[in-house]
Amino acid sequence: MHSILVVGAGMVGSTIAIDLAKSHQVTLSDYQVLPLQDALVKCPNLQTLTIDVTKKESFKKSLDPYDLIISAVPGFLGFETLKCVLEAKKNVVDISFFPENAMELGQLAITNNVTAVVDCGVAPGMGNIILGHYNEAIEIDTFECFVGGLPIKKKWPFYYKAPFSPIDVIEEYTRPARYIENGVEVVKEALSDCELMEFEQIGTLEAFNSDGLRSLIHTMPHIPNMKEKTLRYPGHVEYIKVLKESGFFNSKPIKVNGKSISPIAFTSAVLFEEWKLDSKEEEFTIMKINIKGKNNDGKKIAITYDLYDTYCAVSDTSSMARTTGYTATAVANLILENTFNSHGIFPPELLGKYPRCFEYVVNYLKERGVHYRKTEKIL
Repeated sequence: MHSILVVGAGMVGSTIAIDLAKSHQVTLSDYQVLPLQDALVKCPNLQTLTIDVTKKESFKKSLDPYDLIISAVPGFLGFETLKCVLEAKKNVVDISFFPENAMELGQLAITNNVTAVVDCGVAPGMGNIILGHYNEAIEIDTFECFVGGLPIKKKWPFYYKAPFSPIDVIEEYTRPARYIENGVEVVKEALSDCELMEFEQIGTLEAFNSDGLRSLIHTMPHIPNMKEKTLRYPGHVEYIKVLKESGFFNSKPIKVNGKSISPIAFTSAVLFEEWKLDSKEEEFTIMKINIKGKNNDGKKIAITYDLYDTYCAVSDTSSMARTTGYTATAVANLILENTFNSHGIFPPELLGKYPRCFEYVVNYLKERGVHYRKTEKIL
């Protein structure tokens, strides 16, 4: 039995802690007490700890007793939190999805003999693991990932609920989107190239450009066509564009009645309540991954992975927490069991290249009711 610290007791962090507590000694930490108390109701055998990751020296000292750290903090805290964990010479799985380049910390991880797997959620995360697996088996020319997490009940005007903090979602809507087309990196505005797509389980959704390829741009430069799009209910993009173009996402403070206010901080505070996913509220995660290329026989092949996962009433766990969290806990176990023990910073595709790791993660998710449906055909 290993000792694990989960940093961040939000919806996903708590799910990670509860899952790992089935076979490990787990401490769940946060700078607020309330989410820790909520997690204890679901899983009384958790240990809890209040931690402020911005107090770096005390945070690093608090990591001493643990074999593995899982970082589930908001994105704006992610990079510095990861750096502290590496400086403390601790293995880590990270799902904070921060905007900075994690590979900048690669030498630090190697010097300190640390294994760090970053972007370890559903997308980025499981999509990368799948691509990494097939990159070893076929000559890929196209990779597409369409993904979204949405409430079953649509509420006007946004038709959306966020399992993460609104500031992280807004960052996704404002950061330029990069994709690869005919071997060339293309940069476009987020929310651009909106298109309608049909899904068997849910009907029509809209897909738009977002910066979800992340590490794949650098680790898979030989694949000439790669893109990732976010899925929402039709109409969502238009309302987000209104907010964006009206200045609600600007970070520069403005004066209101003599007081200085940051528009994005104000917007995030308002949307926190509007987008808050209520306890036991039914939602789903939907993802489609398309991979095309040539097999060893030189034949053109198309491989598709489909995911449709819903809120689990038995465990009272949201789908986004399950699909994100269980990917992270599967990888945590791979590290703890010494199945994956290379030192450095690793995006998930570099773990997925190993058949044993790929199969472990897929089976781990399946055991927890998260099923990726695969179809394959010769073109």
